[in-house]
Formats: sequence, structure tokens, C-alpha cells
Amino acid sequence: MPSHTLRTDPFREFAGAVREGLGKVGQRELPSRYLYDELGTALFEAITLLPEYGLTRAELRLLSRHARAIVESLAPPVAVVELGSGSGRKTRWILEALADREPVAYFPIDVSAAALVKCRQELGNLGAVSMVGLETSYLEGLHEAAARRRPQQTLLVLFLGSSIGNFDRPAADHFLGEIRRHLQPGDALLLGTDLEKSVGDMRLAYDDPTGVTAAFNRNLLARINRELGGDFLLTNFAHEVRYQERDRRIDMHLRSTRTQTVSIRAADFTCTLREGETIWTEACHKYRLEEIPGIARRMGFRCEAQWIDAEWAFAENLFIAG
Repeated sequence: MPSHTLRTDPFREFAGAVREGLGKVGQRELPSRYLYDELGTALFEAITLLPEYGLTRAELRLLSRHARAIVESLAPPVAVVELGSGSGRKTRWILEALADREPVAYFPIDVSAAALVKCRQELGNLGAVSMVGLETSYLEGLHEAAARRRPQQTLLVLFLGSSIGNFDRPAADHFLGEIRRHLQPGDALLLGTDLEKSVGDMRLAYDDPTGVTAAFNRNLLARINRELGGDFLLTNFAHEVRYQERDRRIDMHLRSTRTQTVSIRAADFTCTLREGETIWTEACHKYRLEEIPGIARRMGFRCEAQWIDAEWAFAENLFIAG
């Protein structure tokens, strides 16, 4: 599976994002997409196996049971574009269901080269599936994949794992609108959404007692050290999870356990963190099932179908572009 890097200078982009985020007044932050280097991707795969994190298993159950119903809603031939493919493990069910009836073009998109390698390993043996990996951002990759569509081909965009929850509500609407802008009537978006559940269950999912999620979170600082010449001392930061009830959102932070000054050579940046000050690294918004069809309508889709897992509150939602 060939991979193509569309961004011209990811190193400079990373350095700029770190400098901008850590320089913010009030709440320092780091973009969650940078959690997923090679080590971060491996740690996240480990998180998906934890008993406290039921999201991935719920989505696997739904896709394994309903993949054929999903693809039967789409006019052939179909090309599949996956935003944030990761290892591609969950996508196998969709690709196999499609490949049973026709050859399939598959475009996994991920900012992590390591994730695309794992995707190749996971799915490279599927017959009747041709793959082109795109190492770039979601919308850049979607633009590239849409430009390669053949006449009369239907696009099925996959945005799984409740990755939409990493956007705040207005940003999520904007992002879904941008996806719709790249699609033609009859194209589809399969959107995974984690649903509201008890606060205790949500906290445990992002702060497991074995500490895997804490290691995943701290690895972002370690990545800055490795790639940008940072001097973060990881033992000076504690993993912290907060639930924002008003926004129905879980936040991950890294809390400075002492006053300290850190420097990042490639970003030409130095800052002093006070004891107790945090760096916000990820937001995970939760949804109510009944609100999702309205989101689809606002963004130019209709919600064709929803499948809900019985063991973990999670939904797959099939949107058709109007």
C-alpha cells in the first residue's frame, strides 16, 4: 500500500502548534492529534484492550454485526475513505462486505506514518481491495481521495471511534460541513459517536488503574523531547481527567506538580509552569442518541440509520449526503 505525504513540512507544523498551544494565556494546550506518534499509537491500541475502555469493543461489535446492512445502503461501485484510520482493524468488516460484491478502493488517512504501516499489515491481505494510504490531515486527505473518484463512484467516508468527540460542538458542526462539501448527493458518512453514560464509567475509561492512559498522555511530552528538543521532565507531570457536565465532555490534562521552566529548542520557546497549572491535551465530547439526526440535517445529510450497542452506550450513524 503506497503512502503519500501531502503536508510540506510536518516538523515545522508540529513545532508551530506546540509553540502556539503552550503560549496561550489562561489555559495552555497541545493538539490531541500529536498524541499519535509510533509509541502513542501503540499505547492507544493497548488502551482499546483495557476492560475500562469499552468504546472500541462496542464499535467492533456493531461493525461486525451490521457491515452488510451498511454497505447495502450504498449504490455500487464504492470507494472507502477513512479519516484517522489507525491500524484499520475495525474497517475490515466494511471492506470485506464490499469486496464480496465488487473491487474496492480504500484510502486510509492518518497523520501517523506508524498507523499507516499497521493498517497495511492489518488489511494488506484483503482480496479485491486496493489501498492508497495518505499521511496527512483529515480534510487534505479527503480532498485528495475525492479527486481520485471514478465516474459514478459512491464515496463512503468513515469517521469512527467517536473521533468527532475531540471537536467542541461548533467545531464539530463546521468539520462535518466541510466533509459534506467534498461529497456528492448519495455519498455517505459513517459516524461513530460515544454516548453519555455514568460519570464514573467515563472517568475510568480515560484514567485506568493500570496507568496506560496516563502513559499515553505523558508520551506527548516525551515526543516533544524526542522530536523538538524539549526538556520536559515527565515525572513532574500528573495525568488528570476532568468531566465538564455542561458540555458533556471528558478532558485530559497534564498537571505540573511543581513550578518549573521548560524549553523547546526547535520551537524557539521557553515557558514557566506554575505548580498545579495544567496543559490540556484532549477533549472527548459525549452525545445523546436523539440529537444526532438533527446534526445530520443541519450539515446537509439525512440520518439513514443508527445502530446502538447494548453493552456500552455507543452508536454508529449512517449519514447520506442530500
